[in-house]
Amino acid sequence: MALPTLINTRSPLATPTAQRARLESLPLARTFEEALGDAGLAGLTRASVRVLQINLGKRCNQACHHCHVDAGPDRTEVMPDAIVEAVLAALERSTIPTLDITGGAPELHPRFRDLVSRAKAMGRHVMDRCNLTITTLPSYADLPEFMAAHRVEIVASLPSYAAAQTDRQRGEGVFESSIEALRRLNALGYGREGTGLPLNLVTNPVGAFLPASQAALERDWKRELKRRHGIEFNRLFTITNMPISRYLDWLEHTGNLETYMQKLVQAFNPATVEGLMCRDTISVGWDGRLFDCDFNQMLDLPVDPRGPRSVADLLMTPTRLVHPVVTGPHCFGCTAGAGSSCGGATIREA
Repeated sequence: MALPTLINTRSPLATPTAQRARLESLPLARTFEEALGDAGLAGLTRASVRVLQINLGKRCNQACHHCHVDAGPDRTEVMPDAIVEAVLAALERSTIPTLDITGGAPELHPRFRDLVSRAKAMGRHVMDRCNLTITTLPSYADLPEFMAAHRVEIVASLPSYAAAQTDRQRGEGVFESSIEALRRLNALGYGREGTGLPLNLVTNPVGAFLPASQAALERDWKRELKRRHGIEFNRLFTITNMPISRYLDWLEHTGNLETYMQKLVQAFNPATVEGLMCRDTISVGWDGRLFDCDFNQMLDLPVDPRGPRSVADLLMTPTRLVHPVVTGPHCFGCTAGAGSSCGGATIREA
């Protein structure tokens, strides 16, 4: 059974405003800006834009316990056609090399394939953030072949290489469906050396703690998925659970919120800052507004007003994207330990 979304259960933390207020009410040892200053770092500024990340909406065929988007089958927000066209026009006018497509389950959007095809025709690298199970639904069964034909990089979320842990976080039967999807992708060449079809997996911790070593986990995952299921993949990305939406709600209900946030503050690592995704990514919401990252998008923290505010503005000023990054207490999640971004740890181990 799908987990009801916060907005439909009328949770006190259903709105971004309530989430921001709760985070700001915590008695943390220092603010994120103070942590940067204590490390001799100025406020965050975008260095360049190499990734245009678009969120096609909050509709999803799953409803995971840790979801920072509060996505699910009962969400109706999807990017309108006019915004899709504006995104494609902005991409064509820019020199941004990568289009990163996310959701919800982005493949549910009726323009998903058109977006991929047209971005590839522009010569851009395209990434799809896939939950795997979408490819096992009858109406989407040919998605793996479509993505292989367009040489789309797949970044697939999977909580664990163990069935019980995955199903506990995502619902009964999700692990089996995910393994089925991974086998199909492998059969097409995804995740195999030399094919040019990258298949990267993403995992989040299931509790109130930081991810373990990404390099060590990747070795474990490659060994176990190969041994147990004959599955291969290229890289494993570990992402720290962000205190946003359903994970924030879980932290609050289990009494872990203040302890977890203090843990993130104490684990602040200035060496992670250089590799933060907000340094080279701009995030477009389903409604066309611009954000410094996907997490700011979910907390409704738009970009600095000195830069373009929407994808329509971006069309008129495609180069005015280097501006201060909007930050908050949640940013400690990306700078704790080895760091966290859409591409995993920001400090890469040998």
